[in-house]
Amino acid sequence: MVIIGIGNILQKDDGLGVYAATYLHENYTFSEEIEIINGGVEGIHLYNVLEENSHIVILDCIQLNDTPASIYAIPAQEISGYGLNNGGAHEIGILQCMDMMELQGKEIPESIVIGIIPSSVTFAFGLSQELIDAFEGYISVVLQYLKKEGIDATKQAEIITLSDIINKAKDPSGAMLLTKS
Repeated sequence: MVIIGIGNILQKDDGLGVYAATYLHENYTFSEEIEIINGGVEGIHLYNVLEENSHIVILDCIQLNDTPASIYAIPAQEISGYGLNNGGAHEIGILQCMDMMELQGKEIPESIVIGIIPSSVTFAFGLSQELIDAFEGYISVVLQYLKKEGIDATKQAEIITLSDIINKAKDPSGAMLLTKS
């Protein structure tokens, strides 16, 4: 299984998927091998990840007409075109990569988008207060999904906080968030 955090940390709430993937990577161990990838705004560059894996969990903001910080777990095939990764800073997004695979007759991996409605997508670091307040609930939904798939998560003794992760992302010294493995 692969978990991919999608988003642009330069656009406030749009970076939630990247922050969540980093949080999971830094703070949990899993009963089965899971690859956690900072997909950022890679879009088409994630195509090979889709081709090489049979089960993908996508963490991202989604644009639906609902209250900010509402959390959804939706099979990716059902929401193609609704993610913030549809154009814009993401160019060709991961959901469009799945569309391309289907057009080429390739098997599409089992995929779920665990999405959250953003409150503020603007050029700024960090997250809106609504998403900060909802973050633990969002992580809980991801962990519940993994549990349903037979994967247990164990929280580390020492936790790297969401605030620390966001501050690390702002660090001009080049310290990066979770890198692609």
